[in-house]
Amino acid sequence: MLDDAVARAVEEAVAAPECGAVVTFRGVVRDVDGGQDVTGLDYEAHPDATAVIRRCCASVAAETGLRVAAVHRFGSLTVGDVALVASASAGHRREAFEACSLLVERIKAEVPIWKRQHFTDGDSEWVGL
Repeated sequence: MLDDAVARAVEEAVAAPECGAVVTFRGVVRDVDGGQDVTGLDYEAHPDATAVIRRCCASVAAETGLRVAAVHRFGSLTVGDVALVASASAGHRREAFEACSLLVERIKAEVPIWKRQHFTDGDSEWVGL
C-alpha cells in the first residue's frame, strides 16, 4: 500500500544537501470521471511495468540532471487511495516542479498500466487499453 511512509521514502530517494526544493506528486483515486461517479479502480500492469518506470526515472534524470524517483500501485484501489507517487529535487523549485511534471507525463505515456474504473451504477470501463 502506498501510504505516507512510501511517499516519504520516495522523497528521501531524491533528497540531497544541495537540493532546496523537493516536489512530490501523489496521484489519488477521485470519485468522479467524465461526469460519472466512481467507486474505485483496478490497475493491471504488464510484467515489465516496474522496469519501464525505472527507465522513465533514468531518462528524466539524464535529461534534467536532477534526482527523480517514482512508484506506482497495482491492484484494487478505492476513492482516496494513492496510486502514484513521483518526486524530483533540485536547487530551486521551478526545476523541481518541471522535472516532476515531466516524470509523471512520461510514466503516464510509457508505462504499460491499464485502469478499470467502477461506477456507482454498476458499470465499469477500461482506460488506457
